[in-house]
Amino acid sequence: MHLPCPHCHTTNRVLPERIGEAPTCGRCGKPLLAGAPLALNESNFAELTAASTKPVVVDFWAEWCGPCRGFAPVFAQAAARRDDVVFAKVDTDANPQVSAQLAIRSIPTLAVFHRGQVLARVSGALPAGRFDAWLTQAVTARA
Repeated sequence: MHLPCPHCHTTNRVLPERIGEAPTCGRCGKPLLAGAPLALNESNFAELTAASTKPVVVDFWAEWCGPCRGFAPVFAQAAARRDDVVFAKVDTDANPQVSAQLAIRSIPTLAVFHRGQVLARVSGALPAGRFDAWLTQAVTARA
């Protein structure tokens, strides 16, 4: 699968079976799955959400969406703080098939995936405290 580095934006090829081995960027050497949200698209969304051994929380957003832009710093700060979850974003305008497949009707929508299955989903921008609580509950429900 091809994953963009969230730090330098270089595309990296990662074998799905090695996704749990904390892959690093071939260019900058920083972790691909920690510290900043990954930008997913129609070609790598299903692979990452199915192959990741960690839960994947996805922010479905669009550039024109005010609440999406307001929530982005909360999402980025959580990505920098937590390493128990992979953080990813999907631009719904640029990736309409993913949005349609998951019936994303309002944005922002947040969804937690594990092994390709949706564990939890919520629509609307959440304040930092509520987002952390929701995410922790979704991740611990998996265990």
